[in-house]
Amino acid sequence: MGENDSHSEFLAVAIEAAKKAGEVVTNFTCRYPFVCVSIGLTIEKVPTVGVVYNPIIDELFTGIRGQGAFLNGTPIKASSQNELVKALLATEVGTKRDKYTVDATTNRLNSLLFKVRSLRMSGSCALNLCGVACGRLDLFYELGFGGPWDVAGGAVIAQEAGALVFDPSGEEFDITSQRVAASNAHLKELFVDALREAELGLHI
Repeated sequence: MGENDSHSEFLAVAIEAAKKAGEVVTNFTCRYPFVCVSIGLTIEKVPTVGVVYNPIIDELFTGIRGQGAFLNGTPIKASSQNELVKALLATEVGTKRDKYTVDATTNRLNSLLFKVRSLRMSGSCALNLCGVACGRLDLFYELGFGGPWDVAGGAVIAQEAGALVFDPSGEEFDITSQRVAASNAHLKELFVDALREAELGLHI
């Protein structure tokens, strides 16, 4: 069996597992529709196969490195927005709720909100990455998410849709760092500059 065949087989198994798991997650008490099952395969820390399934609205995002990204079987691509001020940004607060982290997060958002069109928080790192992948979002970043399982699936889907996935500092993405940013192909440098300015503001 060739490498592409084994990746396709993993994808098929992951899709089936995600749909079965989805029967459970639809029972979340609040029934907020932005929940998902996220499954990813990494090879030497490189996201290679991804499946992200939202069972409430029946959206299945898939991607295999070198083979494109899809939403319910239809190819998807990142947005073409090239003006930061018109870009839709998503982020999350992360998992920590200590005063320093919450204050840093709100101060960072205060800076960024003057530079982008608007901000969204859906509550799902994986779905935010998929939002960038399909062009619903132009930008996303999160600091302090749960772990590699939150990004392994969405990262390859975003990359295969033409988005850029990187560390919020602008450096290379490290799946183990609990830090991620994503943008379309046009906004990375502007976004990184805005994030750096926001970080500088935290230390003034």
